[in-house]
Amino acid sequence: MNKAISIYLLILFSLPVFAQVKKTEKPKLIVGILVDQMRQDYFYKYQDRYTEGGFKRLMKDGYMMKNAHYNYIPTYTGPGHASVYTGATPAMHGIIANDWYVRNLNRMIYCAEDTTAKAVGGSESNGKISPRNLLSTTISDELRFASNKRSKVVGIAIKDRGAALPAGHTGDAYWYDSQTGQFMTSTYYYDSLPPQWVQDFNSKGLALQYLSGKWETLFPVDTYVQSISDHNDFEGPFIGKDSTAFPYDLPALMEFNGGMGLIGTTPFGNTLTLDMAYAAIEGEKLGKRGETDLLAISFSSPDYIGHRFGPTSVELEDNYLRLDRDLEKFFNYLDKEYGKDEYLVFLTADHAVADIVDYMKSENVPAGNFNTRQVLTQMRGFCVINYGEGDWISSFSNEQVFLNHALAKEKDISIEKIQRELADFLLNRYEGIKEIYTATDMKRVEYSSGQKHLLQMGFNHKASGDLLLLLEPAWLSSSWKGTTHGTGYTYDTHVPIVFMGWNIPNGQSSRYVSITDIAPTLSMLLNIRLPNGATGQPILEILQ
Repeated sequence: MNKAISIYLLILFSLPVFAQVKKTEKPKLIVGILVDQMRQDYFYKYQDRYTEGGFKRLMKDGYMMKNAHYNYIPTYTGPGHASVYTGATPAMHGIIANDWYVRNLNRMIYCAEDTTAKAVGGSESNGKISPRNLLSTTISDELRFASNKRSKVVGIAIKDRGAALPAGHTGDAYWYDSQTGQFMTSTYYYDSLPPQWVQDFNSKGLALQYLSGKWETLFPVDTYVQSISDHNDFEGPFIGKDSTAFPYDLPALMEFNGGMGLIGTTPFGNTLTLDMAYAAIEGEKLGKRGETDLLAISFSSPDYIGHRFGPTSVELEDNYLRLDRDLEKFFNYLDKEYGKDEYLVFLTADHAVADIVDYMKSENVPAGNFNTRQVLTQMRGFCVINYGEGDWISSFSNEQVFLNHALAKEKDISIEKIQRELADFLLNRYEGIKEIYTATDMKRVEYSSGQKHLLQMGFNHKASGDLLLLLEPAWLSSSWKGTTHGTGYTYDTHVPIVFMGWNIPNGQSSRYVSITDIAPTLSMLLNIRLPNGATGQPILEILQ
């Protein structure tokens, strides 16, 4: 009897405690953060000088999947943003690159291109933007549909594709106009003028203020021990500056380096993006109207800085030390506005990045630059010799070859024959090519592992090319100083996935997961429908 009474009393006194700690049924705000070109190791590489409230807070208070990867090729910005928010790969959602060749148009198109849209605010040339090329719904769309569109979704980035694709088909998107230094949108979203809060924000002229001084290191430059020498021959200097050494006189560099667009290649582009995020939260009253809203933020500056200076540069290290402090300020703001456990944050990247080829060579690591112009010339010559006169190669882009199908039909030559013979020619002739797969291979054979599987997950039957080239590790289709990304190697695929806040446990896991698992995880957390093309699976550790 005494034991039964004890159990009863234990349950009785536990109930009020449970009621006190029970969280709300849904978060007030979801904040999706994509850091353009962030590798997983940046969480640890610079952590000695991170604050307690930025990246370290994500690791301490959130749940991190340490072995998260992109599960397709190519690892570019457009496909990355689309894949995170759709939970699908390019084979499904259709954003197969940043730009790609379209046969029936006989030209390249841009991933966020919309020839029917016009500028709203900003400059006309930067206004033909929308998510129309995205073939799947996004988690942001599904959040809106789940509330009969009472939930609000806002996408913000320096890059237009970094704003438009995460915002989905039903949200609002704002991107930076390099000509005016203001944030703009298009007629896909608004008919004439952007909302008043956007106009008020633009009137502050913050971009010009940030560009009016110098970019100097946050700490003494000789203390940046995680980077190679500030002055070196591997990085790409700004036009008008003889070296890649600090400091950078921004007003002096503006004239020959994109004018107001220069801010994207400084850490102040991150700060400006968050300034716009604060304005959106307040202007749209996000999370303050009894519905779960979503704010999609993409930090574009790390990508611009990374391309020019590379992942071993003082510039990139300084960028992340400054971004960390910007995030600390932002998280403190969210705590104050919503309560520490009433909002949900996830952070990931749209791709990672390769080391600079010449730097790798200097360290005796096998690497190389693949000369696409020379290869294109040789392919054209091979086709003329073997199949007769004509323009046989319609496009060579994103390491894919697009053959002229109409010409092959006219000459009654099998496309499959040309694919195989041209592939054999290239594979046997050129250093740097590891493997080549044909469109016929991609359509007939299901690959379940390796680089060929990643190629297939990025292969769209209607849009992709006839030949798909895989280069050797550390080989890049780039001959300029600096670096790039796009491959299926771990230096391009390994990115952070970390959740923090509402209903998220603390901890970490080294289990392999894919970025296409982010959207399904959010669907399970929110009890809403999966994006209609989603192929990823929920991350069970985060759903504990």
